[in-house]
Amino acid sequence: MTAAERPVQPERRPNVLMIVADQLRADHLGFGGNSVVRTPNLDALAARGTVFENATVANPTCMPNRASLATGRWPSAHGTRCNGIPLDPESRTLMRSLADSGYRTIGVGKLHHQNMGWDFEPEQQEEIRATAPLLLDEHSADARQRGVAEGWDRWEDRRAHEERFIPLPSDYYGYGHVDLVVGHGDHPGGHYLHWARERGLDPGAVGGRENSEAVYPGWDQVYRTAIPAELHPSAYIGEKAVEHLKDAAGQDAPFFLFVSFPDPHHPFSPPEGYDELYSPDDIPLPPGFEQDHSTSPRHIQQMVARRGCPGSDPTMTWAATAEQYRHAAAAQYGLIALMDEQIGRILAELEAQGLADNTVVVFTADHGDLFGDHGLMLKHFSHYRAVTNVPLVVALPASLGAVGDGGRSDALVSSPDLVPTLMELTGAAPFRGIQGRSFAGILRGEAQTHREALLVEEDQPFGLPGLPGPVRMRTVITARGRLTRYFGSGMAELYDHHADPGELENLAGRPEHRDLERHLTEALVVEMAGVADEGTAPTAAA
Repeated sequence: MTAAERPVQPERRPNVLMIVADQLRADHLGFGGNSVVRTPNLDALAARGTVFENATVANPTCMPNRASLATGRWPSAHGTRCNGIPLDPESRTLMRSLADSGYRTIGVGKLHHQNMGWDFEPEQQEEIRATAPLLLDEHSADARQRGVAEGWDRWEDRRAHEERFIPLPSDYYGYGHVDLVVGHGDHPGGHYLHWARERGLDPGAVGGRENSEAVYPGWDQVYRTAIPAELHPSAYIGEKAVEHLKDAAGQDAPFFLFVSFPDPHHPFSPPEGYDELYSPDDIPLPPGFEQDHSTSPRHIQQMVARRGCPGSDPTMTWAATAEQYRHAAAAQYGLIALMDEQIGRILAELEAQGLADNTVVVFTADHGDLFGDHGLMLKHFSHYRAVTNVPLVVALPASLGAVGDGGRSDALVSSPDLVPTLMELTGAAPFRGIQGRSFAGILRGEAQTHREALLVEEDQPFGLPGLPGPVRMRTVITARGRLTRYFGSGMAELYDHHADPGELENLAGRPEHRDLERHLTEALVVEMAGVADEGTAPTAAA
């Protein structure tokens, strides 16, 4: 009997501590190769775990990829294909499967399985009504009915949480308990808001750029918050996670603890003491910052033509100047340092409670950030590696046979692969429709490769200059290169990773690279066919 076939014994079922950062690229960490930012606690975790250097998202957007981390499915299957579409409340998730098998399931921080209350920008609404009018037509019905109970999709609405403390249901996507943070930056909402108020701080009155005494004039997303570090959202998450670990030490049932930081997502607003840890002058420009975009897609070229001018939507990709990039990076590194300290606090409590020897620890992010690569910032409408490649560390406990350093793996793995991996490690029963593939064999040293190709999806109901909406992007990544197709626009990107690992020259449509384009096109078709939904079982032949 192989290790993969050997059942997990009930008395040895491991706990799972899963830590997720928001909008963090893989190389903005010490163990990811960054020579400026200091992340000693995450580096120590990486030293005893397996680091996956080619971990890639199913979708480089918050809600879709968070849903993929929960379901093990691609957005085209689970239905949350873009921000603004709540995950079906009846979805089978990793958390529900673990709860059904006897685990206590707890969520701390940002979940973002439902809308937070942000509206489309006026120009986005106008474009959607012009190009896809049914999307915003309140009289049109969806093809597939989701939640039927009144208010099923408003549990994470920020405005409601500002008025009163709202406990989440006891089976919220499989979580038995949730300590919720809604939003990003220095004054998000949710349960954090009430925690801060109980300590004499009103984040709404103190947080934000308008209350800062140290703002960077070059971009409104960069400033020092007036909220002190001890009352920062990251401190709330650290405190709540520690409380749950103390409680877990006295429980017989194993736990799944999901700890999700809303940082280092913009606005980049570190508290005092963290805003000056890094100097913009010490941050080098990334390779390709000033590249020639003559072969890039039209919308990228138009961004570069407006370099230094952020768009009206603060979440959209744009081209920064060197000064803007350096100031943003210095602020973001301060947020990363604060998050690393809180992660160290959590891992220390895991040890102190005697839980570390039987706990699987995972660290990853929901997606990356362009952050200067190719001269661009943030995310959306681009599948450069910086936004699709995320940090991923999995550290097995001694109870699962872990021995010392797990090393590094260059295997191609995707965010949905975490679901079947954790289900195999915990002995939870699989469910129909999981599209991810377990990489537990790599963790146990029984395998070195995992996938031949990775599929990345992105759908947006609106576009931007040079790329009209609605947008449907599909990307395939192999060891040979990357192909991205913008369906309906005639645009494509093709990169040869052997000759051009930085993806600086788009080769799409060139006759001399026809073989590479054919290889990646075939891989794209195979991967797209492979995520057809098989989540419903047939009950008869006809």
